[in-house]
Amino acid sequence: MPRLGFSVAVAVAVLDQGSKAIMISLLPDPGSRWPIAQFFNLVHVRNKGVSFGMMPGVGPWILGGFALVVAAVLAVWLWRAETRPIAAALGLIIGGAVGNVIDRARLGAVFDFLDFHAFGYHWPAFNVADAAITLGVIGLLLCGFRDPRRPRAAQGGKRGFRQE
Repeated sequence: MPRLGFSVAVAVAVLDQGSKAIMISLLPDPGSRWPIAQFFNLVHVRNKGVSFGMMPGVGPWILGGFALVVAAVLAVWLWRAETRPIAAALGLIIGGAVGNVIDRARLGAVFDFLDFHAFGYHWPAFNVADAAITLGVIGLLLCGFRDPRRPRAAQGGKRGFRQE
């Protein structure tokens, strides 16, 4: 399982950094905005804090270091993961964390560019790494709700039914 998780992590980090490079070339100035639809803009935001811009006064090296420690702990969990969904979810989180750490090291802040808004509500700008982290956490939560005693189809029984 670790190979799957680490492959996902590398893919996420590469996609994240590639998308950011493209967006910085399209929107080079912080604060610039490119309206795409009535509910979506591409923007250039430098997030110096943690999620949603909270704690902006904390230095990028402290936040980056903390993210690397979390990624290392998750990598140990990944090494021991017993299922593909857990390995993939951990890979999403690790890859997203690494992508944002690269930003903090290069730019001193995380570059966010996806800006959604509708019906008077405005979601904070985010990036591919943030989306991967969110999907990974949701995946882990869903895996946590799965009953480990429930037989799998691969074990010979129909899903949800026990063979006596």
